[in-house]
Amino acid sequence: MLDEARITRALDARGIKPDARQREAISALAALIGAQRHARHAWSTAAFAPQGVYCHGLPGRGKSLVVDTVFELAQCRKRRLHFHEFLREMNRRLVNAPRGDDRLGDVSRQWLDGIELLCFDEFHVHDIADAFLIGRFLDTAIGLGTRIVLTSNYAPDDLLPDPEFHERFLPTIAQIRRCFTVIHFDGARDYRFGGEAAEVPRFFAPLDASSKVALRDIFVSHEGTTRIEPVTLSAAGRPLTASAAGTALMWADFEQLCVASRSHLDYLDLAEQWQGLIIDNLYTASLEQSHTLQRLVWLIDIFYDRKRALFIASDQPIEATLIGLEGAHDLSRTLSRLAEMQSRTYRSALDEARHGGNASAMDAS
Repeated sequence: MLDEARITRALDARGIKPDARQREAISALAALIGAQRHARHAWSTAAFAPQGVYCHGLPGRGKSLVVDTVFELAQCRKRRLHFHEFLREMNRRLVNAPRGDDRLGDVSRQWLDGIELLCFDEFHVHDIADAFLIGRFLDTAIGLGTRIVLTSNYAPDDLLPDPEFHERFLPTIAQIRRCFTVIHFDGARDYRFGGEAAEVPRFFAPLDASSKVALRDIFVSHEGTTRIEPVTLSAAGRPLTASAAGTALMWADFEQLCVASRSHLDYLDLAEQWQGLIIDNLYTASLEQSHTLQRLVWLIDIFYDRKRALFIASDQPIEATLIGLEGAHDLSRTLSRLAEMQSRTYRSALDEARHGGNASAMDAS
């Protein structure tokens, strides 16, 4: 039986004492997961019972930490994934789906088949095409009785903020407010800041001989070879020239990774191929270009979500540069995640592989 006490104990084991909003979310999630299931396979959808929980608030307030803890404990057919990953899967299916009167609904039903509990991390809607997709998907999921948990930096009313398109998304926003328990994580503490620094530095500035030596030492220590030579790789079907690539770690210039025209699909592919990434020669002036800045945000989001290691060498300290920049969505989340990725508490897949374990799925987003 999954109840509030069991969830609280699991969080306590991670050193987390829930604040008022986290306790509210724990209560809502326990009620959602504990809802009685229909006699066949769908969950009960009684009119008085919310079908989902929508957790939103500033970065680092414990949204994903609470949700992932509950997800780990839930005994049902379940899936948890980052929103970028979901969009990639849906678009791939849509390309190959036969034409019909409701192709998006058909693909949504196929995707949802066998899933009783679905958790989306970093739910957001910035693009009208994504808005149409997620609107129909949520219609379908709610109709099937799928239980849904969303974490987001955006309140429902702030989704698809572009004034040109926002009104067209209002029916989906209304549906979220009607069918979900909406909880605002408004705690003052960002759990990612203030942690003890990692024993071995992961970010380096300026771009000098010492940073080059540090990156080389990182690559050699994980790959066990001093042979470092350029190689042309593939990222989502597009060529990418890397300074070096081993079995666990890839090393490339920022020019290749983010200044060149790339999308979140490239970064998903890289995160699936390697446990860690060395980003070299990051000249911070290039981040004044909005497209370049947005690509860096996508890269950090995806590598953080997959618990991949990230090593960065830049001409100026990267975090100080990002403060005050404009032109990309969710920069505050990026800063929060970079803080954790430099701390001792951030255990990446690269660390776990070295110690013979599995990277934790926990984060505090």
